[in-house]
Amino acid sequence: MITVAFMAGIAGCAPVQYDLTVSGTEGGEVTTPGEDTFTYNEGSVVNLVAEPEDGYHFVSWTGEVGTIANVNAATTTIIMNDHYSILANFGLDIWEIRDWYDLDAVRDDLSGPCVLMNDLGSTTAGYEDLASETANEGSGWEPIGTSDDQFTGSFDGQGYEIKDLFIIRPDESHVGLFGEVGQEGLTKDIGVVNVTVTGHNYVGGLVGHSDGTLSNSYSTGSVNGTEHIGGLVGHNDGIVNNSYSSGSVTGDSRVGGLVGWNQATLSNSYSSCSVTGNSSVGGLVGDNWYYEGTVGNSYSTGRVTGGRWVGGLVGVNYYGSVTHSYSTGRVTGSMQVGGLVGYNTDTVSNSFWDTQSSGQATSDGGTGKSNAEMKEIATFSGAAWDICAVTPGQTNPTYIWNIVDGETYPFLSWEP
Repeated sequence: MITVAFMAGIAGCAPVQYDLTVSGTEGGEVTTPGEDTFTYNEGSVVNLVAEPEDGYHFVSWTGEVGTIANVNAATTTIIMNDHYSILANFGLDIWEIRDWYDLDAVRDDLSGPCVLMNDLGSTTAGYEDLASETANEGSGWEPIGTSDDQFTGSFDGQGYEIKDLFIIRPDESHVGLFGEVGQEGLTKDIGVVNVTVTGHNYVGGLVGHSDGTLSNSYSTGSVNGTEHIGGLVGHNDGIVNNSYSSGSVTGDSRVGGLVGWNQATLSNSYSSCSVTGNSSVGGLVGDNWYYEGTVGNSYSTGRVTGGRWVGGLVGVNYYGSVTHSYSTGRVTGSMQVGGLVGYNTDTVSNSFWDTQSSGQATSDGGTGKSNAEMKEIATFSGAAWDICAVTPGQTNPTYIWNIVDGETYPFLSWEP
């Protein structure tokens, strides 16, 4: 080795050379330099260009990629300081999910579009291996996306359901079907049904922590954890709309029937979950937080039990806003307990709670009404709600809210 290194430095001797082996997966090809083994002088900067076929997209370079300028770029460079073998990875433009193995493979391309093609349940292929009580040594499903590697693609459930999801990871954070959804991520038209989910922080039936958009989705079952625990989403820092949850939610702090900690937009949604916690506990949201947290055109009906800062709709509204919303569930706690909001520092407007069904005569925001008044359209139309009266079994989707006057509480016109 000493002789080779010495001779390489002598004028007229051949420079040190290294081999670059390049290949690609199905769905595209490497056009520059091609797919083969090539030899280059030490220190050479080699152009890399990967081109996907129709219906596919470039995902990343893998292998010995330490000197690749950008492993996520289809056009990039590599510096030849050793022998390298690299692979260009391509993914389907739309990943079709028909069983649990397909769903598990979503984590291989967290930026790709995914479409659920049918219901998944305990009898679907891959359930025992991936999502059952015995999967992953008793921990159940491994959430898709982490805080370091978020899901940034789109997941279209097409109205299908994912059933019997089991997760027991009490020492882990970012726990749900999806652990972490990034700002570009979209999940829509999906139901997670009969879930059993346990985690530590940022735990939800569908998503543990979301910076993205979640719409037209729902969860049913049991969700448990310590902090930032929600029936659908543990922590929302993006958009949640036209969604709902039912079942039970249990945690210590920032515990909500739909969202545990809301720091962004929640609208046109509801929860019927029973919610139990210690502090910042709400039928819909545990903690609506700091200027950016908004709750609008939403409601909750589940029982809420807690210690401090307990509300039928929102446990804590800390410099957030709540508007055109209501709650009806029984509320019990020991300190700063309200029929609608337990503790409020900012805006609660045009919102109501049922003083009879909640068992609470007061709230830190909102207006208390009797059971009969909560079923009268005049209560809500007089507060500028977008509401109309319908006959039993009828809906009018041109309004956000519908009500059978004198018979029902208001309900969202999109509700199933």
